[in-house]
Amino acid sequence: MSDLPFDVPTDLFIAGQWRPSSNGQRIDVIDPSTERVIASVANATVEEALEAVDAAAAAAAAWAATPARQRGEILRRAFDLMVRDSEQLAELISLENGKALADARGEVAYAAEFFRWFSEEAVRINGDLSTSPSGSARIMVQYQPVGVSFLVTPWNFPAAMATRKIAPALAAGCTCILKPATETPLTAYAVASLLAEAGVPDGVVNVVTTSTAGKIANAVLDDPRVRKLSFTGSTEVGRVLLRKAADQVVNCSMELGGNAPFIVFDDADLDVAVEGAMVAKMRNGGEACTAANRFYVQRGIADAFSQRLAERMGALKVDEGRLATTHCGPLVNASSVSKVASLVDDAVTKGARILTGGKRIERAGYFYEPTVLMNVPASATLLQEEIFGPVAPIMVFDEESEAITQANDTEYGLVAYVFTRDLARALRVSENVESGMVAINRGLVSDPAAPFGGVKQSGLGREGAHHGLLEFMESKYISVNW
Repeated sequence: MSDLPFDVPTDLFIAGQWRPSSNGQRIDVIDPSTERVIASVANATVEEALEAVDAAAAAAAAWAATPARQRGEILRRAFDLMVRDSEQLAELISLENGKALADARGEVAYAAEFFRWFSEEAVRINGDLSTSPSGSARIMVQYQPVGVSFLVTPWNFPAAMATRKIAPALAAGCTCILKPATETPLTAYAVASLLAEAGVPDGVVNVVTTSTAGKIANAVLDDPRVRKLSFTGSTEVGRVLLRKAADQVVNCSMELGGNAPFIVFDDADLDVAVEGAMVAKMRNGGEACTAANRFYVQRGIADAFSQRLAERMGALKVDEGRLATTHCGPLVNASSVSKVASLVDDAVTKGARILTGGKRIERAGYFYEPTVLMNVPASATLLQEEIFGPVAPIMVFDEESEAITQANDTEYGLVAYVFTRDLARALRVSENVESGMVAINRGLVSDPAAPFGGVKQSGLGREGAHHGLLEFMESKYISVNW
Protein backbone atom coordinates (compact mmCIF):
# COMPACT_ATOMS: atom_id res chain seq x y z
CA MET A 1 0.00 0.00 0.00
CA SER A 2 3.01 2.33 0.18
CA ASP A 3 2.60 3.17 -3.51
CA LEU A 4 -0.76 4.82 -2.90
CA PRO A 5 -1.05 8.58 -2.24
CA PHE A 6 -3.28 7.99 0.81
CA ASP A 7 -4.90 5.17 2.75
CA VAL A 8 -7.57 3.81 0.40
CA PRO A 9 -10.10 1.20 1.58
CA THR A 10 -9.78 -2.04 -0.38
CA ASP A 11 -12.60 -4.16 1.04
CA LEU A 12 -16.23 -4.40 0.04
CA PHE A 13 -18.46 -1.55 1.21
CA ILE A 14 -21.82 -2.99 2.25
CA ALA A 15 -24.38 -1.44 4.62
CA GLY A 16 -21.84 1.18 5.70
CA GLN A 17 -19.22 -1.41 6.68
CA TRP A 18 -15.87 -2.27 5.10
CA ARG A 19 -15.51 -6.03 4.95
CA PRO A 20 -13.29 -8.56 3.18
CA SER A 21 -14.82 -11.12 0.87
CA SER A 22 -15.86 -14.34 2.60
CA ASN A 23 -13.86 -16.39 0.10
CA GLY A 24 -10.65 -14.60 1.04
CA GLN A 25 -9.87 -13.90 -2.61
CA ARG A 26 -8.33 -10.64 -3.77
CA ILE A 27 -8.00 -8.87 -7.12
CA ASP A 28 -4.62 -7.31 -7.92
CA VAL A 29 -4.59 -3.71 -9.12
CA ILE A 30 -1.85 -3.04 -11.67
CA ASP A 31 -0.12 0.27 -12.41
CA PRO A 32 -0.21 0.38 -16.26
CA SER A 33 2.86 2.62 -16.28
CA THR A 34 5.10 0.02 -14.61
CA GLU A 35 3.12 -3.26 -14.63
CA ARG A 36 3.62 -3.45 -10.86
CA VAL A 37 0.93 -4.52 -8.41
CA ILE A 38 0.05 -1.47 -6.32
CA ALA A 39 -2.79 -2.93 -4.22
CA SER A 40 -5.42 -5.66 -4.09
CA VAL A 41 -9.15 -5.43 -3.46
CA ALA A 42 -11.76 -7.87 -2.20
CA ASN A 43 -13.28 -10.23 -4.75
CA ALA A 44 -17.01 -10.37 -4.01
CA THR A 45 -19.10 -13.51 -4.25
CA VAL A 46 -22.63 -13.60 -5.64
CA GLU A 47 -23.93 -13.91 -2.07
CA GLU A 48 -22.13 -10.72 -1.06
CA ALA A 49 -23.50 -8.85 -4.05
CA LEU A 50 -26.98 -9.87 -2.96
CA GLU A 51 -26.17 -8.71 0.57
CA ALA A 52 -25.43 -5.33 -0.99
CA VAL A 53 -28.89 -5.47 -2.59
CA ASP A 54 -30.32 -6.32 0.86
CA ALA A 55 -28.60 -3.28 2.32
CA ALA A 56 -29.80 -0.97 -0.46
CA ALA A 57 -33.35 -2.28 -0.18
CA ALA A 58 -33.36 -1.89 3.61
CA ALA A 59 -32.22 1.74 3.33
CA ALA A 60 -34.48 2.65 0.41
CA ALA A 61 -37.64 3.82 2.16
CA ALA A 62 -35.87 6.06 4.67
CA TRP A 63 -33.63 7.61 2.02
CA ALA A 64 -36.56 8.26 -0.33
CA ALA A 65 -38.37 9.96 2.58
CA THR A 66 -35.34 12.11 3.45
CA PRO A 67 -36.10 15.75 2.57
CA ALA A 68 -34.62 16.79 -0.75
CA ARG A 69 -32.71 19.64 0.88
CA GLN A 70 -31.02 17.19 3.24
CA ARG A 71 -30.05 14.87 0.39
CA GLY A 72 -28.72 17.88 -1.49
CA GLU A 73 -26.64 19.07 1.47
CA ILE A 74 -25.00 15.65 1.76
CA LEU A 75 -24.09 15.77 -1.94
CA ARG A 76 -22.75 19.28 -1.50
CA ARG A 77 -20.53 18.08 1.35
CA ALA A 78 -19.30 15.28 -0.91
CA PHE A 79 -18.32 17.93 -3.48
CA ASP A 80 -16.39 19.88 -0.85
CA LEU A 81 -14.59 16.72 0.28
CA MET A 82 -13.59 15.79 -3.28
CA VAL A 83 -12.19 19.28 -3.77
CA ARG A 84 -10.31 18.95 -0.47
CA ASP A 85 -8.73 15.65 -1.56
CA SER A 86 -8.48 16.48 -5.27
CA GLU A 87 -4.71 16.14 -5.58
CA GLN A 88 -4.59 12.79 -3.81
CA LEU A 89 -7.49 11.49 -5.90
CA ALA A 90 -5.75 12.62 -9.10
CA GLU A 91 -2.58 10.81 -8.09
CA LEU A 92 -4.61 7.69 -7.32
CA ILE A 93 -6.32 7.78 -10.72
CA SER A 94 -2.96 8.22 -12.46
CA LEU A 95 -1.58 5.22 -10.60
CA GLU A 96 -4.35 2.73 -11.28
CA ASN A 97 -5.52 4.07 -14.66
CA GLY A 98 -2.26 5.36 -16.11
CA LYS A 99 -3.63 8.64 -17.44
CA ALA A 100 -1.46 11.73 -17.36
CA LEU A 101 -1.66 13.63 -14.07
CA ALA A 102 -3.07 16.71 -15.81
CA ASP A 103 -5.89 14.58 -17.25
CA ALA A 104 -6.49 12.99 -13.84
CA ARG A 105 -6.78 16.41 -12.22
CA GLY A 106 -9.30 17.39 -14.86
CA GLU A 107 -11.29 14.25 -14.20
CA VAL A 108 -11.45 14.85 -10.45
CA ALA A 109 -12.71 18.40 -10.99
CA TYR A 110 -15.31 17.12 -13.48
CA ALA A 111 -16.33 14.26 -11.18
CA ALA A 112 -16.78 16.54 -8.18
CA GLU A 113 -19.05 18.83 -10.21
CA PHE A 114 -21.66 16.08 -10.48
CA PHE A 115 -22.03 16.15 -6.71
CA ARG A 116 -22.42 19.93 -6.77
CA TRP A 117 -24.80 19.96 -9.76
CA PHE A 118 -27.10 17.28 -8.40
CA SER A 119 -27.02 18.77 -4.89
CA GLU A 120 -28.82 21.68 -6.54
CA GLU A 121 -31.10 19.50 -8.70
CA ALA A 122 -32.30 17.48 -5.68
CA VAL A 123 -34.63 20.31 -4.66
CA ARG A 124 -35.95 20.80 -8.20
CA ILE A 125 -37.98 17.64 -8.62
CA ASN A 126 -41.07 19.43 -9.90
CA GLY A 127 -44.38 17.87 -10.85
CA ASP A 128 -47.10 19.01 -13.25
CA LEU A 129 -50.73 20.03 -12.92
CA SER A 130 -53.09 20.53 -15.83
CA THR A 131 -56.75 20.21 -16.71
CA SER A 132 -57.81 17.42 -19.05
CA PRO A 133 -59.03 18.67 -22.45
CA SER A 134 -62.58 17.57 -21.65
CA GLY A 135 -62.50 19.49 -18.38
CA SER A 136 -63.60 16.40 -16.46
CA ALA A 137 -60.51 16.00 -14.29
CA ARG A 138 -57.20 17.44 -13.19
CA ILE A 139 -54.06 15.70 -14.38
CA MET A 140 -51.45 15.59 -11.64
CA VAL A 141 -47.96 14.19 -12.35
CA GLN A 142 -45.39 13.64 -9.64
CA TYR A 143 -41.95 12.05 -9.73
CA GLN A 144 -40.84 9.30 -7.38
CA PRO A 145 -37.50 7.43 -7.01
CA VAL A 146 -37.25 4.49 -9.39
CA GLY A 147 -35.81 2.35 -6.56
CA VAL A 148 -32.73 0.27 -5.88
CA SER A 149 -30.21 0.99 -8.64
CA PHE A 150 -27.35 -1.12 -9.99
CA LEU A 151 -24.53 1.08 -11.31
CA VAL A 152 -21.81 -0.42 -13.50
CA THR A 153 -18.84 1.78 -14.41
CA PRO A 154 -15.77 1.44 -16.68
CA TRP A 155 -12.07 1.89 -16.02
CA ASN A 156 -11.35 4.91 -18.22
CA PHE A 157 -12.92 7.57 -15.96
CA PRO A 158 -13.14 5.81 -12.60
CA ALA A 159 -14.17 8.89 -10.60
CA ALA A 160 -16.38 10.71 -13.10
CA MET A 161 -18.35 7.68 -14.22
CA ALA A 162 -19.07 6.81 -10.59
CA THR A 163 -20.19 10.29 -9.53
CA ARG A 164 -22.18 10.81 -12.75
CA LYS A 165 -24.38 7.89 -11.66
CA ILE A 166 -24.27 8.07 -7.85
CA ALA A 167 -25.08 11.78 -7.64
CA PRO A 168 -28.39 11.73 -9.58
CA ALA A 169 -29.40 8.45 -7.94
CA LEU A 170 -28.99 9.95 -4.46
CA ALA A 171 -30.56 13.26 -5.46
CA ALA A 172 -33.62 11.38 -6.75
CA GLY A 173 -33.91 9.40 -3.52
CA CYS A 174 -32.56 6.07 -4.79
CA THR A 175 -30.15 3.72 -3.04
CA CYS A 176 -27.52 1.96 -5.10
CA ILE A 177 -24.95 -0.78 -5.61
CA LEU A 178 -21.86 0.32 -7.54
CA LYS A 179 -19.75 -2.24 -9.39
CA PRO A 180 -16.60 -0.56 -10.71
CA ALA A 181 -14.17 -2.06 -13.20
CA THR A 182 -11.51 -4.31 -11.70
CA GLU A 183 -8.76 -2.34 -13.46
CA THR A 184 -9.59 0.80 -11.44
CA PRO A 185 -11.46 -0.12 -8.23
CA LEU A 186 -9.46 2.03 -5.81
CA THR A 187 -10.98 5.30 -6.98
CA ALA A 188 -14.50 3.91 -6.47
CA TYR A 189 -13.68 2.90 -2.90
CA ALA A 190 -12.12 6.31 -2.25
CA VAL A 191 -15.31 8.01 -3.50
CA ALA A 192 -17.43 5.71 -1.29
CA SER A 193 -15.30 6.67 1.70
CA LEU A 194 -15.86 10.36 0.99
CA LEU A 195 -19.61 9.81 0.67
CA ALA A 196 -19.66 8.11 4.07
CA GLU A 197 -17.73 11.04 5.51
CA ALA A 198 -20.24 13.41 3.89
CA GLY A 199 -23.05 11.75 5.82
CA VAL A 200 -24.61 9.27 3.40
CA PRO A 201 -26.55 6.81 5.61
CA ASP A 202 -25.52 3.17 5.83
CA GLY A 203 -26.78 1.08 2.92
CA VAL A 204 -27.56 4.00 0.62
CA VAL A 205 -24.32 3.49 -1.34
CA ASN A 206 -22.71 0.05 -1.56
CA VAL A 207 -19.62 -0.91 -3.57
CA VAL A 208 -18.59 -4.40 -4.66
CA THR A 209 -15.64 -5.46 -6.79
CA THR A 210 -15.55 -8.83 -8.50
CA SER A 211 -13.68 -10.87 -11.07
CA THR A 212 -16.93 -12.61 -12.05
CA ALA A 213 -18.87 -9.61 -13.33
CA GLY A 214 -21.30 -11.66 -15.41
CA LYS A 215 -22.42 -13.83 -12.50
CA ILE A 216 -22.78 -10.83 -10.20
CA ALA A 217 -24.77 -8.84 -12.77
CA ASN A 218 -27.09 -11.78 -13.48
CA ALA A 219 -27.79 -12.32 -9.78
CA VAL A 220 -28.40 -8.63 -9.04
CA LEU A 221 -30.63 -8.11 -12.08
CA ASP A 222 -32.62 -11.25 -11.20
CA ASP A 223 -33.55 -9.69 -7.86
CA PRO A 224 -37.00 -8.09 -8.23
CA ARG A 225 -36.06 -5.35 -5.76
CA VAL A 226 -33.55 -3.94 -8.26
CA ARG A 227 -35.44 -1.54 -10.53
CA LYS A 228 -32.70 0.39 -12.30
CA LEU A 229 -29.57 -0.45 -14.29
CA SER A 230 -27.19 2.32 -15.28
CA PHE A 231 -24.26 1.02 -17.34
CA THR A 232 -21.32 2.68 -19.03
CA GLY A 233 -19.15 0.44 -21.18
CA SER A 234 -18.94 -1.32 -24.51
CA THR A 235 -21.92 -1.83 -26.80
CA GLU A 236 -21.24 -5.58 -26.78
CA VAL A 237 -21.61 -5.86 -23.00
CA GLY A 238 -24.49 -3.39 -23.06
CA ARG A 239 -26.46 -5.68 -25.36
CA VAL A 240 -25.93 -8.59 -22.97
CA LEU A 241 -27.08 -6.56 -19.97
CA LEU A 242 -30.14 -5.26 -21.81
CA ARG A 243 -31.19 -8.82 -22.61
CA LYS A 244 -30.74 -9.80 -18.97
CA ALA A 245 -32.57 -6.71 -17.70
CA ALA A 246 -35.56 -7.69 -19.81
CA ASP A 247 -36.28 -10.67 -17.52
CA GLN A 248 -37.42 -8.33 -14.72
CA VAL A 249 -38.25 -5.40 -17.05
CA VAL A 250 -35.60 -3.28 -15.34
CA ASN A 251 -35.40 0.41 -16.22
CA CYS A 252 -32.13 0.87 -18.16
CA SER A 253 -29.77 3.72 -18.97
CA MET A 254 -26.92 2.68 -21.26
CA GLU A 255 -23.93 4.81 -22.21
CA LEU A 256 -22.18 2.65 -24.78
CA GLY A 257 -19.52 2.84 -27.47
CA GLY A 258 -18.67 5.68 -29.81
CA ASN A 259 -17.04 6.25 -33.19
CA ALA A 260 -16.91 10.04 -33.22
CA PRO A 261 -16.40 11.88 -36.52
CA PHE A 262 -14.28 15.04 -36.43
CA ILE A 263 -15.18 17.17 -39.46
CA VAL A 264 -12.96 20.07 -40.54
CA PHE A 265 -14.11 22.34 -43.38
CA ASP A 266 -11.83 24.47 -45.55
CA ASP A 267 -12.97 27.68 -43.87
CA ALA A 268 -12.15 26.46 -40.35
CA ASP A 269 -9.67 28.36 -38.19
CA LEU A 270 -6.68 26.03 -38.46
CA ASP A 271 -5.34 26.86 -35.00
CA VAL A 272 -8.74 26.23 -33.40
CA ALA A 273 -9.22 23.00 -35.34
CA VAL A 274 -5.82 21.57 -34.40
CA GLU A 275 -6.25 22.53 -30.76
CA GLY A 276 -9.72 21.00 -30.77
CA ALA A 277 -8.33 17.84 -32.32
CA MET A 278 -5.75 17.50 -29.58
CA VAL A 279 -8.43 17.76 -26.91
CA ALA A 280 -10.96 15.52 -28.65
CA LYS A 281 -8.38 12.87 -29.54
CA MET A 282 -5.90 12.91 -26.69
CA ARG A 283 -8.07 13.38 -23.61
CA ASN A 284 -7.15 10.36 -21.50
CA GLY A 285 -4.77 9.27 -24.26
CA GLY A 286 -7.68 8.51 -26.58
CA GLU A 287 -9.26 6.05 -24.13
CA ALA A 288 -12.64 7.79 -24.07
CA CYS A 289 -15.98 7.01 -25.69
CA THR A 290 -16.08 10.67 -26.79
CA ALA A 291 -12.63 10.50 -28.41
CA ALA A 292 -12.44 11.66 -32.01
CA ASN A 293 -12.15 8.38 -33.88
CA ARG A 294 -12.40 9.44 -37.56
CA PHE A 295 -11.03 12.72 -38.93
CA TYR A 296 -12.72 14.00 -42.11
CA VAL A 297 -10.87 17.04 -43.46
CA GLN A 298 -11.87 19.02 -46.55
CA ARG A 299 -9.30 18.88 -49.33
CA GLY A 300 -8.26 22.54 -49.26
CA ILE A 301 -7.05 22.38 -45.66
CA ALA A 302 -6.19 18.67 -45.40
CA ASP A 303 -2.40 18.86 -45.87
CA ALA A 304 -1.94 21.81 -43.51
CA PHE A 305 -4.18 20.29 -40.83
CA SER A 306 -2.52 16.87 -41.07
CA GLN A 307 1.00 18.25 -40.81
CA ARG A 308 0.14 20.50 -37.88
CA LEU A 309 -1.63 17.68 -36.04
CA ALA A 310 1.29 15.31 -36.66
CA GLU A 311 3.71 17.88 -35.28
CA ARG A 312 1.62 18.33 -32.14
CA MET A 313 1.09 14.59 -31.63
CA GLY A 314 4.75 13.78 -32.28
CA ALA A 315 5.89 16.32 -29.70
CA LEU A 316 3.88 14.78 -26.85
CA LYS A 317 5.95 13.38 -24.00
CA VAL A 318 4.93 9.78 -23.35
CA ASP A 319 5.79 8.53 -19.87
CA GLU A 320 4.36 7.33 -16.58
CA GLY A 321 1.01 8.94 -15.88
CA ARG A 322 1.93 10.10 -12.38
CA LEU A 323 4.79 12.33 -13.61
CA ALA A 324 3.93 16.01 -13.93
CA THR A 325 5.85 16.26 -17.22
CA THR A 326 3.82 13.51 -18.95
CA HIS A 327 1.45 14.46 -21.76
CA CYS A 328 0.36 10.94 -22.69
CA GLY A 329 0.42 8.00 -20.30
CA PRO A 330 0.11 4.27 -21.04
CA LEU A 331 -2.94 2.38 -22.21
CA VAL A 332 -4.75 0.51 -19.47
CA ASN A 333 -3.46 -3.01 -20.17
CA ALA A 334 -1.52 -5.22 -22.57
CA SER A 335 -4.56 -6.25 -24.60
CA SER A 336 -5.35 -2.59 -25.29
CA VAL A 337 -1.87 -2.07 -26.74
CA SER A 338 -2.23 -5.17 -28.89
CA LYS A 339 -5.59 -3.98 -30.21
CA VAL A 340 -4.30 -0.51 -31.11
CA ALA A 341 -1.21 -1.97 -32.78
CA SER A 342 -3.36 -4.37 -34.79
CA LEU A 343 -5.68 -1.59 -35.97
CA VAL A 344 -2.79 0.62 -37.07
CA ASP A 345 -1.03 -2.27 -38.84
CA ASP A 346 -4.25 -3.14 -40.66
CA ALA A 347 -4.72 0.46 -41.86
CA VAL A 348 -1.10 0.74 -43.05
CA THR A 349 -1.31 -2.61 -44.85
CA LYS A 350 -4.38 -1.28 -46.68
CA GLY A 351 -2.63 1.90 -47.79
CA ALA A 352 -2.64 4.44 -44.97
CA ARG A 353 0.46 6.61 -44.61
CA ILE A 354 2.07 7.18 -41.19
CA LEU A 355 2.82 10.85 -40.47
CA THR A 356 4.02 10.23 -36.93
CA GLY A 357 4.17 7.32 -34.47
CA GLY A 358 2.81 3.98 -35.58
CA LYS A 359 4.38 1.53 -33.15
CA ARG A 360 4.56 0.27 -29.59
CA ILE A 361 7.08 1.72 -27.20
CA GLU A 362 9.31 -1.06 -25.91
CA ARG A 363 9.58 -0.50 -22.17
CA ALA A 364 7.84 -1.58 -18.98
CA GLY A 365 4.22 -0.49 -19.08
CA TYR A 366 1.58 -0.46 -21.79
CA PHE A 367 2.72 2.33 -24.09
CA TYR A 368 1.93 3.17 -27.72
CA GLU A 369 3.20 6.14 -29.69
CA PRO A 370 0.78 9.00 -30.45
CA THR A 371 0.03 8.34 -34.10
CA VAL A 372 -1.38 10.21 -37.11
CA LEU A 373 -2.37 8.31 -40.25
CA MET A 374 -3.12 10.02 -43.57
CA ASN A 375 -5.28 8.80 -46.49
CA VAL A 376 -6.84 5.99 -44.48
CA PRO A 377 -8.93 3.77 -46.80
CA ALA A 378 -12.60 3.13 -46.07
CA SER A 379 -11.84 -0.58 -45.67
CA ALA A 380 -9.58 0.00 -42.63
CA THR A 381 -10.96 -1.71 -39.54
CA LEU A 382 -10.16 1.24 -37.25
CA LEU A 383 -12.87 3.27 -39.01
CA GLN A 384 -15.52 0.79 -37.88
CA GLU A 385 -14.29 0.16 -34.31
CA GLU A 386 -13.47 2.31 -31.32
CA ILE A 387 -9.71 2.75 -31.36
CA PHE A 388 -9.45 3.63 -27.67
CA GLY A 389 -5.88 4.79 -28.07
CA PRO A 390 -3.73 7.72 -29.26
CA VAL A 391 -4.33 7.23 -32.99
CA ALA A 392 -5.81 9.82 -35.37
CA PRO A 393 -6.82 8.48 -38.82
CA ILE A 394 -7.41 11.21 -41.43
CA MET A 395 -9.60 11.00 -44.55
CA VAL A 396 -10.10 13.72 -47.16
CA PHE A 397 -13.50 14.87 -48.46
CA ASP A 398 -14.70 17.43 -51.00
CA GLU A 399 -18.40 18.16 -50.45
CA GLU A 400 -20.41 18.78 -47.28
CA SER A 401 -22.85 16.02 -48.16
CA GLU A 402 -19.96 13.58 -48.51
CA ALA A 403 -18.71 14.39 -45.01
CA ILE A 404 -22.17 13.88 -43.51
CA THR A 405 -22.63 10.55 -45.31
CA GLN A 406 -19.25 9.29 -44.12
CA ALA A 407 -19.82 10.56 -40.57
CA ASN A 408 -23.12 8.66 -40.38
CA ASP A 409 -21.68 5.45 -41.82
CA THR A 410 -21.42 3.71 -38.44
CA GLU A 411 -23.64 1.87 -36.00
CA TYR A 412 -22.62 4.36 -33.31
CA GLY A 413 -23.90 7.86 -32.65
CA LEU A 414 -22.48 9.36 -29.48
CA VAL A 415 -20.76 12.63 -30.40
CA ALA A 416 -19.54 14.53 -33.45
CA TYR A 417 -17.15 17.47 -33.82
CA VAL A 418 -17.61 20.16 -36.50
CA PHE A 419 -15.12 22.93 -37.33
CA THR A 420 -16.12 25.80 -39.62
CA ARG A 421 -16.48 29.59 -39.52
CA ASP A 422 -19.87 29.31 -41.28
CA LEU A 423 -22.51 29.19 -38.54
CA ALA A 424 -25.28 28.13 -40.93
CA ARG A 425 -23.15 25.21 -42.11
CA ALA A 426 -22.24 24.26 -38.55
CA LEU A 427 -25.88 24.10 -37.52
CA ARG A 428 -26.94 22.36 -40.74
CA VAL A 429 -24.34 19.65 -40.27
CA SER A 430 -25.22 19.37 -36.58
CA GLU A 431 -28.84 18.66 -37.46
CA ASN A 432 -27.94 16.07 -40.09
CA VAL A 433 -25.23 14.13 -38.31
CA GLU A 434 -26.55 11.14 -36.37
CA SER A 435 -25.26 11.69 -32.85
CA GLY A 436 -26.61 12.56 -29.44
CA MET A 437 -24.12 15.41 -29.00
CA VAL A 438 -22.29 17.82 -31.30
CA ALA A 439 -19.36 20.12 -30.50
CA ILE A 440 -18.93 23.11 -32.79
CA ASN A 441 -15.42 24.56 -32.97
CA ARG A 442 -14.40 22.89 -29.71
CA GLY A 443 -13.00 19.52 -28.71
CA LEU A 444 -14.91 18.99 -25.46
CA VAL A 445 -18.64 18.38 -24.90
CA SER A 446 -18.81 16.90 -21.40
CA ASP A 447 -20.51 19.11 -18.83
CA PRO A 448 -22.50 18.12 -15.72
CA ALA A 449 -25.17 20.64 -16.74
CA ALA A 450 -25.64 19.08 -20.21
CA PRO A 451 -27.46 15.87 -21.23
CA PHE A 452 -24.73 13.36 -22.11
CA GLY A 453 -25.71 10.39 -24.28
CA GLY A 454 -25.99 8.95 -27.75
CA VAL A 455 -28.29 7.55 -30.40
CA LYS A 456 -28.28 4.31 -32.41
CA GLN A 457 -26.05 1.75 -30.70
CA SER A 458 -24.31 4.34 -28.55
CA GLY A 459 -26.92 3.96 -25.87
CA LEU A 460 -30.21 4.82 -24.20
CA GLY A 461 -31.03 7.73 -21.91
CA ARG A 462 -28.98 10.72 -20.78
CA GLU A 463 -26.62 11.52 -17.91
CA GLY A 464 -26.07 14.97 -16.46
CA ALA A 465 -28.44 17.97 -16.56
CA HIS A 466 -31.99 17.63 -15.24
CA HIS A 467 -32.34 14.73 -17.68
CA GLY A 468 -29.90 12.72 -15.59
CA LEU A 469 -32.04 13.17 -12.49
CA LEU A 470 -35.18 11.99 -14.30
CA GLU A 471 -33.38 8.79 -15.36
CA PHE A 472 -33.64 7.74 -11.69
CA MET A 473 -37.31 8.67 -11.31
CA GLU A 474 -40.68 7.32 -12.39
CA SER A 475 -43.54 9.61 -13.27
CA LYS A 476 -46.82 8.92 -11.51
CA TYR A 477 -50.06 10.25 -12.98
CA ILE A 478 -52.92 10.97 -10.56
CA SER A 479 -56.37 11.77 -11.94
CA VAL A 480 -58.51 13.87 -9.61
CA ASN A 481 -61.60 16.03 -9.81
CA TRP A 482 -62.24 18.66 -7.17
